[in-house]
Amino acid sequence: MSTICWPLIKLCEWMGRNTPVTLVRLRFYAKFKRWPRLNDPQDLNEKILWQKLYADTTRWSELADKYKVRHYVETLGLGEYLVQLYGKWDSAEEIDFSKLPKKVIFKVNNGDGKGTNLIVNNLPEADHIRLRKIFDGWLRRKHIGELAAEPHYKGMPPCIIAEEVLKLPAGAHSLTDYKIWCINGAPYYIWTCSDRDEDGGGADVMTYDLDWNAHPEYCVFTSEYRHGKILPKPQNLDEMLSVARRLSREFPILRVDLYNINGRIYFGELTFTSQGGMMDFYSQEFLHILGKKADISGIKKIK
Repeated sequence: MSTICWPLIKLCEWMGRNTPVTLVRLRFYAKFKRWPRLNDPQDLNEKILWQKLYADTTRWSELADKYKVRHYVETLGLGEYLVQLYGKWDSAEEIDFSKLPKKVIFKVNNGDGKGTNLIVNNLPEADHIRLRKIFDGWLRRKHIGELAAEPHYKGMPPCIIAEEVLKLPAGAHSLTDYKIWCINGAPYYIWTCSDRDEDGGGADVMTYDLDWNAHPEYCVFTSEYRHGKILPKPQNLDEMLSVARRLSREFPILRVDLYNINGRIYFGELTFTSQGGMMDFYSQEFLHILGKKADISGIKKIK
């Protein structure tokens, strides 16, 4: 299947570099069976698409970067929520494995978390030559973001980082992501992903409002994004919302991803183009609700 699709993938990457608007229109139509309203964006997807195609996304390059975003978090006085960083390297050969903890997670700063994160449980006993080959592959990846016409990835010089591995809560086999949708600097809904598959692909999901009422009607459940059970409301939800509010205050649309482990909040990442602005795991009602709230009228069109 990958061999059959390879020419199409390369064509889409070429279009992402040279004719991104056409690529976005065609991919959107293929998924939703209608053309996106790029001249008059209305829903959440369309307003994300308009921004990535026509606005200045320089700041996105900095803040979607898993390494550089740490500085932004610290400048807002939120450094206490950062996961411990063990090191950052521009090449795999620079890594001195002997100076790292036994258990560590490696990431590439411009990755999407699918195939570009690696937990090593016993680093001294690991195959270091194999690890360097994996990291070299991450660093050599080309055309990042072009398949979905996401230009801000061009501004992320690739690097490898190593971080603390967060402990799982008792009885859990994966962390729960709390993905907080913020519009014009205010949080509105939380999308949770729990019980993730081992490869990071599928998960149990649910959408909650700020009072922690579940809204399954806002979700489109699939074999990848499964109908999750109702999770208990985090006791420090107000603190999580405050963190999200401070991180998102500069942006009309931003998803703030956090973890909450036994009452301690950790920063995950900032997401500007969830699924490239073509999210089909939300209902059209949900996309319309948040799209209507998002005011992008003050953003200058530069492309």
